[in-house]
Amino acid sequence: MYGKKASQLCQELSRIEDDQLHPFNNDLFNQVLEESNEHFYQLESRMTKMHADGLDLQTTQNQDYYGGLIHHLSLLRNKRCLLTYIYQRTQNIQRLRWQLGAVLPEDIQERLNHFEKEYFKSYSDLIGSYMTSIDLDLVVDVTPPKDPYIQVRVMDDVGEVFLDDQSTSLLRNSIHLMKRTEAEPLISQGLLEEFAG
Repeated sequence: MYGKKASQLCQELSRIEDDQLHPFNNDLFNQVLEESNEHFYQLESRMTKMHADGLDLQTTQNQDYYGGLIHHLSLLRNKRCLLTYIYQRTQNIQRLRWQLGAVLPEDIQERLNHFEKEYFKSYSDLIGSYMTSIDLDLVVDVTPPKDPYIQVRVMDDVGEVFLDDQSTSLLRNSIHLMKRTEAEPLISQGLLEEFAG
C-alpha cells in the first residue's frame, strides 16, 4: 500500500525504450485504482469522524488529521503515477500514427487496450480530416527529397495496387521506380524498402 504499486507502474515505463510499446498493464493499473479508492475511503472516514467530533479541520492536528493527510498525499501520488502512465502511452500512440500511418500492424494492436485503440482511431481520424481540409499529406517526409522518384524493392507479395492511375503488380523481390509520395506509406508498413542499387 501507500504508492508501491503506482511506483512499479512508473518503473515499468522507465525500463521501456522510447520507441517501444509494451502491452497495457491492466492488472497493475487496476490494483493502483483499487488502492486509490481505499485511500479515498480512509480519508473520507477520518474527515467525517473529525467533523462528527466537532473538531475544526483547519486547526486540529490529531491522529485523524495526520492519518487523513497521509491518505490524501498517497492518493495524489497514485493519481500522478496513473496519469504519467497514461500520458506516456498516449505519446507513444501518437508517435506510432505518424510513423506507421492510419493502420497499425496486428502485433502493435494487441498491445493496446480498448480505450487506446479508440484513442488511436479518433486521433487518426482528426489527422486525416485535417490533411484533407488543407489538401496536404503531412506524413510524407518533412525534408524535401532531392528526387521525387525512389527505387524500391518489394519485401513480400503485395499483389495488384493502383499507383499513379495505373495498376502495378508488386511481387516479392521485384524492383520498381515509384513516386516517393506513393512509396513512403508502403515503406512505413514494411511492405517495401528503399533500394540503393
